[in-house]
Amino acid sequence: MSRIIILIIIAGLGAGAYFYLNQPEPTPAEKLQSAAKEAGEAVGEAATAAQEAASEALSTATQQAGDTASAAVEQAGEAAEQAGQTATDLANQAGDAATDLANQAGDQVAALTAQGQELLNTWVDEGMLSAEQFDYDAMVESVKNSQLSQEIQDQVIKILDGIKEAPETAALKIQELRNLLTQ
Repeated sequence: MSRIIILIIIAGLGAGAYFYLNQPEPTPAEKLQSAAKEAGEAVGEAATAAQEAASEALSTATQQAGDTASAAVEQAGEAAEQAGQTATDLANQAGDAATDLANQAGDQVAALTAQGQELLNTWVDEGMLSAEQFDYDAMVESVKNSQLSQEIQDQVIKILDGIKEAPETAALKIQELRNLLTQ
């Protein structure tokens, strides 16, 4: 197909070149007009040839595609059935995994909340945190040695720094600590 198109284009260009070279010496305006006309005709002929070749190729491809499509539809039906079963199995497995992960996350959150509450109770029981006593160094050390996440540890130390810097805000900051460690 592409050979035919190329041959037609070459023939069109060759014919245009032949006519152009065998004409008597025209004026420059006539040369320009003639060249434009011939180029237009050559392009038109090439486009027509390309269109015919494309139509022929499309017809052949359509017939082949029809045959291929019939076989593909049959195979696609079988594949769709298998894919449906596989998707169902995967969805069930994903659901089970999501449930397990949600349960584990819930257990971890409960454990962290219990650790935070235990840390707060230890501070109160050991007298590190009371209305009269605030043992900054011991509390910071216990936070750093705790199992709390680094983010929670940083927040707790920031609140303790706030109490150390402004003891008059201790009541508010202690409430912040309770909220943070027992949420």
